[in-house]
Amino acid sequence: MVIASISYTDAAFSVREDFEASHTRYWRRLARPGAWWGGAERVAIAAEVRGARNCDFCRRIAESLSPAITGEHDCNRFSADLPAPAVDAVHRLVNDASRLSRAWFDGIVEAGLTPERYVELLGTVVAVLSIDGFARGIGVAPRALPEPVPGEPTGYRPARLELDQAWVRMVPADNAETAEADLWPAGVNAYVIRAMSLVPDEVRSLADLSAAHYLSLEQMVDLAKGAGVLSRPQTELIAGRVSALNQCYY
Repeated sequence: MVIASISYTDAAFSVREDFEASHTRYWRRLARPGAWWGGAERVAIAAEVRGARNCDFCRRIAESLSPAITGEHDCNRFSADLPAPAVDAVHRLVNDASRLSRAWFDGIVEAGLTPERYVELLGTVVAVLSIDGFARGIGVAPRALPEPVPGEPTGYRPARLELDQAWVRMVPADNAETAEADLWPAGVNAYVIRAMSLVPDEVRSLADLSAAHYLSLEQMVDLAKGAGVLSRPQTELIAGRVSALNQCYY
């Protein structure tokens, strides 16, 4: 099955080709089985990301002093195989991420959402929010989700993992001589980069999208480097403001 390329020719101005290329690469990956979710489940997660913005229960959570209230999410449920803990994770990541807690995470794990499936779901949420946010920012409709590709998840798990200032295991900062050596330069201890390394392809997808949306990993670690028409200080000013608006405590 060939998945159509993403195009932004309907925008009111020209869009850099690297945006279309990186978004197309992600859409094609989204449609296929990952490490822990099948293609239909992954596309269902993406559909849930979009539906979560109109969830009445999420509005109640946002208005509540504590996010620990009971109720049911309004959801798309494109796939009957998307379990309730996954739906809850998607909705809370989209609408109330700044108040997620270890107790909440432990609860969805106890309800059957494994850390590996959570991390792959998280990566999907981050990517779809980024791509949809880009479309919204240039004034076009979100691109149609791809048709799922059949097949089974690989079940791949890195051989070297450790618990290090996170709720889930991560590839060690010193990743030399491992199958994950391409994820970052050996010894780089950047938790924001390592956070999803329990499912390495999520880090690879993040890096690919980031190179178009923000900066490549090589540019990030060199504060003298920028990308595109903005200087590095201009880029960081915008990034910092967006982070603050999104209540990103990192």
